[in-house]
Amino acid sequence: MILAVTGGKGGVGKSTVAYNLAAQLDGVVVDGDLAMADLPASHGPDLHDVLAGRAAVEEAVREDGPVTMVPCGRTLAGARAVEPTRLADALERLDRAHRWVVVDSPAGLRADVGLPLSVADATVLVTTNSTAAVADALRVRELARELDAGLCRVVLNRTGPEPATDSVADRFGAPVVSVPDSDDLAAAQRHGHPVDRTAPDSPAANAFEALAAAVYSCSSV
Repeated sequence: MILAVTGGKGGVGKSTVAYNLAAQLDGVVVDGDLAMADLPASHGPDLHDVLAGRAAVEEAVREDGPVTMVPCGRTLAGARAVEPTRLADALERLDRAHRWVVVDSPAGLRADVGLPLSVADATVLVTTNSTAAVADALRVRELARELDAGLCRVVLNRTGPEPATDSVADRFGAPVVSVPDSDDLAAAQRHGHPVDRTAPDSPAANAFEALAAAVYSCSSV
């Protein structure tokens, strides 16, 4: 199953959600933001190389870290060399080899945002509760609808003790999982680890476990 993790604004924690969700699902996470990669870097072929025709996607899979992943290059030259339309084929090949393919998708409504959504089986939409973040996420929600990438869950990220899950669910017309603002999660992310490995009993780890359970339920529909 190909799952696009997307959001309307940068900086809402989309990459953190994708990385931790892939860890919970024991899947492969793909850094699909071709211009602003944010997941841990690695040596060897990356997604830029795959989309430029220099490597097969199987060569870019890294299984030696805490989470199986396909990293993306971080150079402007690398981004300019890619053929973005090759992304769909790369994701479909990964889908044949892995039960779960979690794509950390570009934020906003740039031209490349629709590429992972066009091939995704379902979408997880990440937002914070700020007015601007919710408004931009609603626009991406409409794009996902147009591309038939069903909305599985909304993640309300960096919440306080009383998250506004009901009002956000009403706005998006979808169930919401809240992820609390967390020093444990921030520390894990700085060291390139999913939070369930470093703080397995933390509220953040419990939130990602709940999100993974929700994604499982979406895959069985």
